[in-house]
Amino acid sequence: MTKSRNQTWEKTSRRKFLSGAAVAGAAMVAAPSVVKAQGPVNMRWQSTWPSKDIFHEFALDFAKKINDMTGGDLKIEVLPAGAVVPAFGLLDAVSQGTLDGGHGVLVYHYGKQTALALWGSGPGFAMDANMLLAWHKYGGGKELLAKLYDSIGANVVSFPYGPMPTQPLGWFKNPIAKVEDINGLKFRTVGISIDVFTGLGAAVNALPGGEIVSALDRGLLDAAEFNNASSDRVLGFPDVSKICMLQSYHQNAEQFEILFNKTKYDALPDQMKAIIGNATEAASQDMHWKAIDRYSKDYREMQTADKVKFYKTPDVILKKQLEVYDEVVKKKAGENPLFKEILVSQIAFAERATRWEQDTVVSRRMAFDHYFGENAAAKKI
Repeated sequence: MTKSRNQTWEKTSRRKFLSGAAVAGAAMVAAPSVVKAQGPVNMRWQSTWPSKDIFHEFALDFAKKINDMTGGDLKIEVLPAGAVVPAFGLLDAVSQGTLDGGHGVLVYHYGKQTALALWGSGPGFAMDANMLLAWHKYGGGKELLAKLYDSIGANVVSFPYGPMPTQPLGWFKNPIAKVEDINGLKFRTVGISIDVFTGLGAAVNALPGGEIVSALDRGLLDAAEFNNASSDRVLGFPDVSKICMLQSYHQNAEQFEILFNKTKYDALPDQMKAIIGNATEAASQDMHWKAIDRYSKDYREMQTADKVKFYKTPDVILKKQLEVYDEVVKKKAGENPLFKEILVSQIAFAERATRWEQDTVVSRRMAFDHYFGENAAAKKI
């Protein structure tokens, strides 16, 4: 090849390279402008909790994780209960698109489909809430929940998360010593616990969290349960009662629920959906850690500052709860094929998982008594 031909080839190649680089550069400049033109996705949500409740704080924590992890590409605003719809109206509002999403619990939709109560109400067949979430993710619960929502025409995508500790039996005027003490009480609870406490002889009234204390104060209720030391304290339970009965099987394995409008969720990019899934699991564990810290502080404050007396629910009442629950779910399983399908799935998973847990996990009661009991070994260290 001659020198002139080499020069001609080099000039031609250089022009092609520069032309290609210019096109690529233009594409790189154009791409961000397309994203910018589309802008962030904004969602308006509502929780089922009063703004002062720690549960609403958990909802805000979840939204912040999503907002931070997407770099602001998805922005979720969370309003408190009643801002758009009543607490028990969340499912319809999200399904219809009045709200883009929400934060609540599955048992609040009990009136739509009784099987929803199996995500939280009852003894969980000896599982705690974290184990029930394990069943949901790995034992078939996720698919059953989608099938359940489809059966009632709910246009939603659901993410159960945030395992709750065992909830108290409730707040009473006097300590509850026997099953007969519950008979005739005007009592607040929700979900399948309505049927359980009715079976125990109570006259049940289902109310959202923000309405319970005022109902107790006005005598519309004799007793009530809500959830935990922090929520109960900030909602004002110690102002209307000084007796709280701890430990119960009526809501031993409950968790929260994140709801998206399905149409809105399906329109999101796959990467954003992946972020939502991972953020939900991160928020689940963070909520659990925060609950341990805050609940234990408020439990102590209610004993010292609020002069609340806590009593363990007698075993005779706990045993009766299990017996009544068995009767309730047997009846509902006979009426509702989906209820039975979910029940069978949970029992199969629980038998395996709880047997492993009971055989493997050491009881912490001995260690607690050793360090903080009468001899208080912790004080000698």
